[in-house]
Formats: sequence, structure tokens, C-alpha cells
Amino acid sequence: MRSRREFLQALPLAALGTGSALAAEEKFRIVTFTKSFQDLSCEALAEAIASIGLDGIEVAVRPKGHIEPGRVEDELPKMVDALKARHLTLEVMTSGINQVSGEQRTEAILRTAAGLGIPRYRLAYYKYDLGKPIRKQLDEIRPRLTDLAALNKELGIQGVYQNHAGRDYVGAPVWDMHDLIRGFDPAAMALAFDIGHATVEGASSWEIDFELVRPNLGIIYVKDYLVNGRTKQGMPLGEGGVDPKFFPMVARLSPRLPLSLHVEYLPDEPPGPARTRKHLEAIQRDARKLREMLAA
Repeated sequence: MRSRREFLQALPLAALGTGSALAAEEKFRIVTFTKSFQDLSCEALAEAIASIGLDGIEVAVRPKGHIEPGRVEDELPKMVDALKARHLTLEVMTSGINQVSGEQRTEAILRTAAGLGIPRYRLAYYKYDLGKPIRKQLDEIRPRLTDLAALNKELGIQGVYQNHAGRDYVGAPVWDMHDLIRGFDPAAMALAFDIGHATVEGASSWEIDFELVRPNLGIIYVKDYLVNGRTKQGMPLGEGGVDPKFFPMVARLSPRLPLSLHVEYLPDEPPGPARTRKHLEAIQRDARKLREMLAA
């Protein structure tokens, strides 16, 4: 893992700039998913995110993530401290958790996160077996969510489930996951509404989905896709199929929700300064576009 010093030597952050439009005091809290920066140390990551004017991060605390589940007690405090030193927050902890179990280290991970003031975590996905009745599978998931919601309430942390496009993802239609969680206190269990995936699954019906889940929202996920036949391609924000009118709708939400910006359109390449720079520049560009659309 590259140290902060090595990172700064390899990547002249001043060249990226922040600009007044990305000032931290802006009213919309925008963070970004750091999946592409897992080779960076905590300090280097915080330096990089601060350099492009965002408010914080969504970080993967799961198998093969930035922090492995077995290292949470040692590594998560270091990440939070590095972010605080740059006046940033760890807004979302992306987890491998979708039930209360010893195998997933559910209570240990969530107790550590809640103790550090991390406000929410993203659940791992549930998947359908398309050879079995759908309703029965939803009924089997419900008790797992009930147990998680009870633990979340006890610890003071919010679980969020992201709608993800795909033939076997629970939550892809949005209605199914809403049906599962609508009876829970949103402070304990809520939805991470992903407008990119909602658009892929419902290019003209995403607005119905959004209105349905409004009372159960915990965070907004921002990304853009272009659908071509049966394939979807990630695009820079504003260049895909996501309807621009979504963003003024988000701006009118009360209270305001944090927004997690995901950049999924860059090609895979080996970790290193070149990849880091490309991703930072893409995030910075999309963050500018996001603020423009929120203000429209």
C-alpha cells in the first residue's frame, strides 16, 4: 500500500485544483466510493479526496476491500482519524454484511463503526434463485433484515440497501426491497437509491420508484449509464440516460441527504499513480456536473 509521501511524490495534487465550485462549505454533502483507490494508505487517500474538494468517502470494509473484516478494530480507526485530519467524513461503510452472523463478524464490525461515529453502512446484496418462487425467497430474507434492523437500532447506525440492476439482484425492481423494509424505522434500515441502476431497469419509470421510496431513503447514489440493446455502459455524469430532472428533485428533499458519487466508466488498469490521477480527475469532473444539475 502506497504511503502518503509516496503518493504525493507521484501525484502533484496541486495540479488538480479544487475551484470555488467545489468548496467544502457547499450545502450538498458529496462523497465518493473509493474502490479504485484501495492501493492508497489512509493518509494518501484522505489527501487525494481533500484535493478535489469532496466532503468524504464511501469505503469498502469487506473481503478484498480497503479494509478486511478481520482487521476492522485496528484499521477502521486509522481511516477515520486520517479523514478527520483533513476535515472529511467516512459517510458510508460498504460491507459484506446482510445478516447477523459470526461468519460475517456482523456485531463486531457494526459496533466498531458506530463507536467511531460512522453514520451508515451498505448491506451486501441478496440474490434470487430464478428457479424458485420469488415471493418465498423474499419471505426468507425478511427475518434477516429484521434482525439487522434491531441491531442497527441498538448500536445507533443505519443500514442502507442499494438497488442494483441485474437479472437476479434483489432490489433491482426497487419495489421488492421497498416491500421488505418499509415497516422499519428508516434510521435503522433504509434504501440507498441508485439513479443509475434505477434508470437501467426503468428508463421511463424511475420516477415512480423514487416517489415510492422517498420516506425510506438514507442516501442517494449518483452514476450514469447508456443502455444499448441488452448491454449497459458506464458514462460520465450527464452523458448517459439518467434524466437531469432527477437532480432538482433531490435538491428539494428535506432533510438533505448525502450523495455518493460512483465513477464506473473508466477502463480497468493496474493500480498506480496514472490510474489514481485519472480517477480523481473523473470524480472531480462529475462532482462539478452534479453540483450544476442540483442547482438547475
